[in-house]
Amino acid sequence: MDKAVLDTSVIIEYIIARSTYRPIVENIFQQSLQGFLKLYITPITLSEILYTAARIYEAAKLEDPDREAYDYVIWVKSIAEVTGISESVALRAGELKKSLGIALPDCYVIATAESMGATPIFKRVGKEMKPVLKELRKLGVKFLDDFVQTGS
Repeated sequence: MDKAVLDTSVIIEYIIARSTYRPIVENIFQQSLQGFLKLYITPITLSEILYTAARIYEAAKLEDPDREAYDYVIWVKSIAEVTGISESVALRAGELKKSLGIALPDCYVIATAESMGATPIFKRVGKEMKPVLKELRKLGVKFLDDFVQTGS
């Protein structure tokens, strides 16, 4: 895999120190830093990272959770390029929403990955994605558990 579009759930796992997925995400980030993997995020994912990180930092009782969240966003942008949203990606995301019924931000991750010839990566198969897992696999979607099983 040479290009990947990451979902918010993947990026947030990095800031959760005791997450079982953190080592996998660290490896993905390391591959990017070493030039083996080009990472992308959508503008929607960028928004989700900011508010989710701020909530996590607030729950952790950090002194300035908003500043910490912005710092995290800046760091993420140093390893993952923020994509634009073209009309064709927006329309494809809408088509995916109609056919799969999953969250619209997830549809944007998949549509963006398709447009770039990249792999969309999500944390895990949640209850929303379970009924459409076969379709997601056909679209090339990978989950962090896939990296544990395959070692890639």
